[in-house]
Amino acid sequence: MLEQNRFLKTSSWVLSLLLVLPILAIFYTAIGESDQVFGHLMSTVMGTYTLNTALLVVGTVGLSLLMGIPSAWLMANYSIPGDRWLQWALVLPLAMPGYIVGYIYTDWFDFAGPIQMFLRDITGWTSAAQYWFPDLRTLPGACFVLSLVLHPYIYLLARAAFMEQSLTLTQSARLMGCSPLQSFFRISLPLARPAIAVGASLVAMEALGDFGTVSYFAVSTLTTAVYDTWLGYSNLNAAAKISAMMLVVIFLLISAERYSRRKQKLFSQNVSPDKIAKTPLQGKYKFLATIWCWGLFVIAFVAPLAQLVIYAWDYHASSSIQDFAQYSVNSLYVSTIAAVVALVIALVVNFYRRLAGNAVSSIPMRMASLGYAVPGTVLAIGVLIFLTSADHLINDIAKAMDWGRPGLLFSGTMFALLMAFVVRFSAVAIGSVESSLAKVSPSLDMAARTMGCNVRGMIQRVHLPLVRRGCLIAMLLVFIESMKELNAALLLRPFNFETLATFVFNYASDEHLEYAALPAVLLVLVGLVPLIMINRSLEQSHS
Repeated sequence: MLEQNRFLKTSSWVLSLLLVLPILAIFYTAIGESDQVFGHLMSTVMGTYTLNTALLVVGTVGLSLLMGIPSAWLMANYSIPGDRWLQWALVLPLAMPGYIVGYIYTDWFDFAGPIQMFLRDITGWTSAAQYWFPDLRTLPGACFVLSLVLHPYIYLLARAAFMEQSLTLTQSARLMGCSPLQSFFRISLPLARPAIAVGASLVAMEALGDFGTVSYFAVSTLTTAVYDTWLGYSNLNAAAKISAMMLVVIFLLISAERYSRRKQKLFSQNVSPDKIAKTPLQGKYKFLATIWCWGLFVIAFVAPLAQLVIYAWDYHASSSIQDFAQYSVNSLYVSTIAAVVALVIALVVNFYRRLAGNAVSSIPMRMASLGYAVPGTVLAIGVLIFLTSADHLINDIAKAMDWGRPGLLFSGTMFALLMAFVVRFSAVAIGSVESSLAKVSPSLDMAARTMGCNVRGMIQRVHLPLVRRGCLIAMLLVFIESMKELNAALLLRPFNFETLATFVFNYASDEHLEYAALPAVLLVLVGLVPLIMINRSLEQSHS
């Protein structure tokens, strides 16, 4: 049993170190001497890139708060037509890739789009000089599109926080003469601030790491700078320095969110039976609330998805079914391997923590989860640095031994893409396995030991059968996230290798999304699966 414990401990630390090495490689490369490319960027465009990134994050978070908080409060406390379906439907925009929504709305709102054409038909205008119309392909337009697809992060967490609040607090506020709106600003909103802050930080990190939308809208941010520095200048050192700057910003965002609520304590989170009965709205309030919630759902999800379906129907004859099938197989293959490897890592670090039972044993699990907070483009640079160094070391050793140079075994193959997926999404698998394993009573471990089971026998006979559902969910979530990942795939895919995400993005960036509408619809449908699972788990926790 001692040898098995030692093997589990060693495996846990080795795997976690491998997952964190790409992140450390970014900082190690970034502290090197600056070259001409980075100096040129700093003296010319880096200020613009940084300002655009800050404005993008602030604008996206602000609009997401305006969209997510009112709908969360209404769904948690009031009854409107269709709220039973709407409470989970408002989560579905998360399944829409931002660059797809951006393409569709740009197509609608451009000068040659249906909205401006209709406006000119009814007014008699003939040129753009005769009227003003907002240009969507700008920084504010990118903020608007990203907030449409990211505001459900705030909606989910804020709605759960509002549902957990004690009914007696709002009743006391009403008895003291507060209107529903006043009780919202004085009671409900301050109590939900921790959850809203977490949601806002998630939106900020997603906006910071977005590449597809800002690239399509021609908005230069730090993420596009990383991409252009590597592919345009082939300069890994400068890309690493920019990536390190982004990682510092992410660390500051997370630290600021935690620091802002360091002294806040919440002592009443019991949901009373009366809380489940929502207050029915009447009159103009019912009308406004219905228009707001259903309108947000239609604008953010129904209308873009309907347009994709129309594209797929109208252009199916012009689409390359053979390419679609090949890229689907590629995505399926890579995502399946990543899901299996991430599950193995999740099981190893979770079992080590459970069997060791000390504070040190939780470090590998936290280390293995760091990659989820890193944007895909930044993580791709870290993987490139780490694997390129490994390839050079192997080639140097092979040359010294007169074995011949084996070439780029890691950085030039699918291994780089797989590693990026595993590093980025292992945290999803670790969290799923951790929640399932936490439900297994420690008394079962003691009973197994009493009956003479060693570590291997206890894991096989006791733990694995009980956490089987959590393992399946972990694999499914990692598989779906890997299918949708765009940033890392654009930088790390081998030559002549496309995934569904890169295939769709390439057509969208060339203004021909309609020819890739079928794989785009598939990406959206695949993204719906984890959202439905999350919503069901939230409903079970509040039932």
